Amino acid sequence: MVIDVDICGLKIGDGHPVRLMGVINLSKESFYKGSVVSTDSVLEVARKMVDDGATIIDIGARSTWPLAKPPVSREEELQRMLPALDMLRDNVDALISVDTIYADVAEGSLKHGADIVNDVSGFTADERMIDIVADHACPAIVMASEKVPGDPIGMDAIMGSLASIIDRARSKGIDTDRLILDPAIGKWVPEKDPIYDFETIDQFGSLKVFGKPLLAAISRKSCIDAVLHKPASERLYGSLAATAIVVHKGAHIIRTHDIRETRDVVEVAAAMRSRQSHVRTGDFEVSVLDVTHPDDAEYLMKGIGVTGTGAKVMKNKTVSKLIRVNNITTTEALIIKQEMLARGGDAALERDAVSHETERTDVLIIGTLLQFQKLVRKLSYQARKLPLIAEMIAQALEQDMEVEYRYSREL
Repeated sequence: MVIDVDICGLKIGDGHPVRLMGVINLSKESFYKGSVVSTDSVLEVARKMVDDGATIIDIGARSTWPLAKPPVSREEELQRMLPALDMLRDNVDALISVDTIYADVAEGSLKHGADIVNDVSGFTADERMIDIVADHACPAIVMASEKVPGDPIGMDAIMGSLASIIDRARSKGIDTDRLILDPAIGKWVPEKDPIYDFETIDQFGSLKVFGKPLLAAISRKSCIDAVLHKPASERLYGSLAATAIVVHKGAHIIRTHDIRETRDVVEVAAAMRSRQSHVRTGDFEVSVLDVTHPDDAEYLMKGIGVTGTGAKVMKNKTVSKLIRVNNITTTEALIIKQEMLARGGDAALERDAVSHETERTDVLIIGTLLQFQKLVRKLSYQARKLPLIAEMIAQALEQDMEVEYRYSREL
């Protein structure tokens, strides 16, 4: 499943360069004052961004920062946006995206030359927005959202939100290949701790199961502050580090305030990103999928029409794990191997343990999550230290899935 789409003539996907989206804020309320541009300077700034490597310019006339004050009316947003769009139309060699959550602002902007709607509410803030996108058949960037922009907390909630947005768009007749997905990195709601952004950045590759272009908006966000404890004006290098990670994990578009600095980082990270194995002959296509979380497999299965029940039943069969258990008795190791073989898995242990020439051994257990679940249940009722070993295996697998365990640090 290789991503390859055409967004208003710009090729985006796995086989194309990672695209840079330059941020132009017309709103003095923005959290990063260095990104604020006066209307008179818009064309000059946009052209400089294009010269530095931007292929998309994202214009916002009302800050989406949750703490922005005072609130800006739709009328004022349009008054700021339209003159800037008129200046850019036919005068800059890049696609123009408008960052708005309101349908009338989006519609007015599209009539004034905008190419893309960037809705951080994922069609939730204004019920008419999805109809505007459908009527104009324009590409849209949609951010994971449920009730308010960016409110899903944790990768599971983000994946569920984006799946729901795609389904709603499809029901409205929107060509979902023209949707660009944004997983909502940043402190969009007060209860969102930085570790959830760390999880999203680390697990960014999970988003590939949707088969859509992926956008990462990390530039100078609060999760960088959580590590460096620096104001937005001093978060460039932290932003570049996070950018390299998401590019390596599959991002197709990077939204940034700093085009020139980001360009080199993106090119290096993209060069070190491995290509997905993919073979096409005529109407047939074969690709090797890298799924590390069972819920990702569930989304993949639903995407090809598997029933919800069937997907839930099969998802734990799709992810394999290799677990090492150290310093157990040879008898315990052989029982584990026998039980895994009975369930379709396997276990590897040292040669002398097989022939009982050593009393203790390490063992590598190989199997799917479902096979491990069955093994744990079986060992829980056996003799020796096998119930304790079963408990430890279950705990290790649980930790492997826990956000708090994997990402919580002293910040």
